[in-house]
Amino acid sequence: MDKLTEAARHANGLEAGNAERVGTLRRALAGECQDLLIDGAWCPAITGRAFDIDDPATGTIIATAAAGEADDVALAVGAARRAFRDGPWPRLPASKRAALLFALADELEAKVDDLALLESLDAGHPLDSLLNGDIRHGLAALRDNAAWATKLGGETAMQAADQRGANYFLREPVGVVGIITPWNAPFLMTIQKLAAALAAGCTVVIKPSELAPLTAVRLGRACQAVGIPPGVVNIVTGTGAAAGQALAEHPDVNMISFTGSTATGRSIMASSARSNLKRVVLELGGKSPVLVFADTDLPKAAAAIVAEITFKSGQYCAAGSRVFVQSSVYGELLDLMQREMGNVRTGAGYQSGSDMGPMISERQRRRALDIIEHSLEAGARLLCGGQARPGVGYFFDPTIITHVTADMRVSREEIFAPVLVVTPFADDASQAEVADLANDSIFGLSAKVWARDVGIVHDMIARLEAGQVVVNGGGGEAVLPFGGVKQSGYGRENGLAGVSAYTEIKSVRLGY
Repeated sequence: MDKLTEAARHANGLEAGNAERVGTLRRALAGECQDLLIDGAWCPAITGRAFDIDDPATGTIIATAAAGEADDVALAVGAARRAFRDGPWPRLPASKRAALLFALADELEAKVDDLALLESLDAGHPLDSLLNGDIRHGLAALRDNAAWATKLGGETAMQAADQRGANYFLREPVGVVGIITPWNAPFLMTIQKLAAALAAGCTVVIKPSELAPLTAVRLGRACQAVGIPPGVVNIVTGTGAAAGQALAEHPDVNMISFTGSTATGRSIMASSARSNLKRVVLELGGKSPVLVFADTDLPKAAAAIVAEITFKSGQYCAAGSRVFVQSSVYGELLDLMQREMGNVRTGAGYQSGSDMGPMISERQRRRALDIIEHSLEAGARLLCGGQARPGVGYFFDPTIITHVTADMRVSREEIFAPVLVVTPFADDASQAEVADLANDSIFGLSAKVWARDVGIVHDMIARLEAGQVVVNGGGGEAVLPFGGVKQSGYGRENGLAGVSAYTEIKSVRLGY
């Protein structure tokens, strides 16, 4: 049994006995500032400034991190450029890069308990969801990308047997990559992007979210432990305005890979245009529709819909938040979902029995409340939830809202909270009309379909404007390209498409 499987199996026991481990971790974090990693050395920010990191379950400060700014970013980019231009990483045989990435996966897997506890404290997520979700998927992505390192290649065009010369193209690493990651899945997003960039032979500068940077710092130490050369992986903690923007605008950065809000994605595109027209891969916001037809397994659908919207406290870009239900089963599904929400146990992620942790910050919680209040004033109705939990921490009750119109804020904006908006559609509505309801959004990241009728399923897949369609909860095990259309961004992560994004194509016409 591997370490991750063993840890996941015993997650409840780990939670029950966690008080001492949480206390030990808190004391260790409070004892030192989390430094920047630049050119293989850990160092404070040039200004000497630092910022506080809090536990969203209590609102108390748990750590400080160096507040990197433009000058620190410039040093990190310079180190990454030297490592790319003069260092061994892009020149290593692909098999050796792969071996180091596999070693990194083993190093991280040996510390999954510590990583899960750290991210639970930092970002608020339940331990079980981290062990069975983010960390498991992150290590799978790391190993998948490691395997792609030896399989990237170009193509040779077919030509006449007597033709002199040859025509072909090569794939080469794009260069220095800026990785800017969000707070809702810090470990997963960082490792997915890092693994693909390193597999392609790039060097990187990572700017983690200032709200949850701690596992990124641990990842940097793991990279050093397995022997990834200095300058290949650099980490600059700091705010988006000071460090993230400097990274996006730096003229010696060849590419930015970003996951986060659509507004920040636009800013990164503008920064790319102002600087050196660097390539960007953007995975942005979502307002994913869920289509529930009368012939589906309603209890299964209800459980899955509620589980997804309460996963990460609704702070999940692909979560199905707009639910459209065939009228004949509308009331039944509402009852089932309300019952499921009533069973959700809310608490600190590192506490035993927690199904849903807190939101990341009071600001994020206040924004969700404002959107809900605005829509209730416009005529929407609250079936359950819609309240901030009293007391310490940034907790929010799971929420269902009905009687909405398409122009309400709850229907249009990404709330990023455990909030479902549920709307019936007529039993005799055409499939085109149902698809129009789903597609009535500026976003197009993911869509969900619940139906047994294969004809309905395939027709919906063709009509839905989304980068991903999940049918009846999905199934099987696969590493598929992931990304969105419309204002959910562009470019894809994961698999061959994901690692290829970190390469340039060089065409060669060889004569002699």
